[in-house]
Amino acid sequence: MATAVAIFWFRRDLRLEDNAGLHHALTCGLPVLPLFIFDRNILDRLENRADRRVEFIQAALVWLQEGLAGRGTSLEVRDGRPLEVFNEILGEWDVKAVYTNTDYEPEAVDRDEGVKKLLALKRVPFYSFKDQVIFEKNEVVKANGEPYTVFTPYSKRWKSLLTAHGLHGYASARHEGGFLPRREVEVPALAELGFERTGGPFPSNALLPEILRQYKDRRDWPAVVGTSRLGVHLRFGTVSIRHLVRRALRESETYLTELIWREFFQMILWYFPAMGRGRAFKPSYEKIGWRNNEREFQCWCEGRTGYPIVDAGIRELNATGFMHNRVRMIAASFLAKHLLIDWRWGEAYFAEKLLDFDLASNNGNWQWAAGCGCDAAPYFRIFNPIVQASRWDPESRYIQAWVPEWGTPAYSAPIVEHATARERALAAYKKALSGRGE
Repeated sequence: MATAVAIFWFRRDLRLEDNAGLHHALTCGLPVLPLFIFDRNILDRLENRADRRVEFIQAALVWLQEGLAGRGTSLEVRDGRPLEVFNEILGEWDVKAVYTNTDYEPEAVDRDEGVKKLLALKRVPFYSFKDQVIFEKNEVVKANGEPYTVFTPYSKRWKSLLTAHGLHGYASARHEGGFLPRREVEVPALAELGFERTGGPFPSNALLPEILRQYKDRRDWPAVVGTSRLGVHLRFGTVSIRHLVRRALRESETYLTELIWREFFQMILWYFPAMGRGRAFKPSYEKIGWRNNEREFQCWCEGRTGYPIVDAGIRELNATGFMHNRVRMIAASFLAKHLLIDWRWGEAYFAEKLLDFDLASNNGNWQWAAGCGCDAAPYFRIFNPIVQASRWDPESRYIQAWVPEWGTPAYSAPIVEHATARERALAAYKKALSGRGE
């Protein structure tokens, strides 16, 4: 007879420490089978066989497997579509409950609804818990119950709720028992999944004290290591958001604000899921007459625009999967405003390349840069990439690191002239917003 188990389904929470759903699973009274699914609905869409996000996940699972081995169990890793995988598991085990942590992206919501319905047919309950954010869905709203669409009042309300409710973690890593004893199994190698290893280093998940102490003063300078670089760890849950908020509360109000921005965009995507499916938050901006010049877009994608701060950022992204936050704003503004290329093209490129890609933050920040998002920069705010470079990279250290041919005849001439491109963008935006767009 099959063993009765509860399943804990790992997704964006690849850690044992301070894991809400895992804690609840381990206290349910049933032996817990830990599960991870390499979702073919996602993997089969990836064109790059050397996708570093898949490499990161595989490495995180190896680390997680080692932690579980120390607790006398092992991670069940499956490669397939979640509905098909759960059908298989229901035939192999006497599953009494499934526990997981909530994922708020529209596609993830649809996936979970499908799994929930399948389990319901077998009378297996599906329990989902808040873990990747401090406040979710409708927990930070106006007095009338409507969502905030401007960051500053949202942030004030967020902080007041944190003060009122406190910050409570979960002792999920301290449960010595609770897991299903199992034989040792291997996490599939990348080659088994159809992917290749690059061997490049990943950022540490340790938040160094000196980074936080100097965060406010150094975070905008791309040539120095002044940001946490924890985006990928937040994306895949190899670090606890509660841990980072505690550190920020002690050491950096500025870093805390960045964490709140992350939750603001998560909330916005929850209330306005059409944004995650390519719709502008401000409908009037759908009328902009984008030029969408494919040659110029290719120059932007290759870091050959003739504007060195833009080119340095894109080349850093292409080479490492990371782009400095200040430079992300400059590069995004350049694409949407200087080149008048639909922000969705840039959003999709970042989604393909960013190691720390997160739908809510990527979409929210691209719409912010293009002027069409909630609490966005006014459409007439157009970054001058030359001024931005002189301000944030005055010694050109960042530019020289990524654009070694800069200053030589081998460097590309600017594909647009700043003043001309700025006037063209202002005219296109004014036409669309005045109701005269096509």
